[in-house]
Amino acid sequence: MAFRKRRESLRSILSGSACVRPGSVYDAISIRIAADLGFELGMFGGSVASLAILGDPDITLITLSELAEQMRRMSRAAVLPVLVDADHGYGNALNVRRTIEELEAAGAAGLTIEDTLLPQAFGQSGTQLITLEEGVGKMRAALDARSDPSLVIIGRTGAASISSLDDAVTRAKAYEATGVDALFFTGIKKASELEAIAKSTKLPIILGGAPEEMSDLRYLAEQRVRIALQGHAPFAAATQAVHDTLKALRAGQPPKALGGLASTELTSRLTREPQWKTRGREFLGLKK
Repeated sequence: MAFRKRRESLRSILSGSACVRPGSVYDAISIRIAADLGFELGMFGGSVASLAILGDPDITLITLSELAEQMRRMSRAAVLPVLVDADHGYGNALNVRRTIEELEAAGAAGLTIEDTLLPQAFGQSGTQLITLEEGVGKMRAALDARSDPSLVIIGRTGAASISSLDDAVTRAKAYEATGVDALFFTGIKKASELEAIAKSTKLPIILGGAPEEMSDLRYLAEQRVRIALQGHAPFAAATQAVHDTLKALRAGQPPKALGGLASTELTSRLTREPQWKTRGREFLGLKK
């Protein structure tokens, strides 16, 4: 029931008239911060998942079990609905079914399946797409695997920057016909491209990596964009902070002289320490 409420919240965003910017989340603390700050939605990207879990770049080294387990940890930590970048579904259409099953059980509110050829093919330096027919098969398999009808399944394509805008529209219309809940586009560089996609499709649109001139939420909402991603700055900021802190400590700076550290009050609030103390008194007989 708790997972269904999160999924219904995501569906409400997609069926609404406004464009939402989600918070990038990747672990238990980041999702709690996003929830406490009032974000309506969290985005768990494949690239930031690889960085947070493996410390590796976004080259499809992460496994489904690793991604699902991290999603499970976040589901426990906060009730914020999370949209998961499930990449290519970790294989063919049958693997996509398994991906849906695992991420649904882990508490994802929604997930995206893309038509990029992953992992990278031997001898091919550029990004490639699977065939339209295989992409449609993956979307159909994803929908077939869904046991909770409130789980949001999104068809994703990067064709606009890989093949052509026409191909992106063709693929989007084909994925739309399978019954997916929304369409996710990457590689959109100009407003005219977004407008052409909006005119040719009917489903809610999720936009990733749009240029600065396409950042106006009112304009995006008019083009049926309901979710506009804003990158993974939180992870980049955290990485810089850890690097600078460790560098200072390695150079001999005393811990008390460090700046930019989370206060005891903030750490206590994010870890829900007061609640745990109450439970300790109630269940373990601990004294104040």
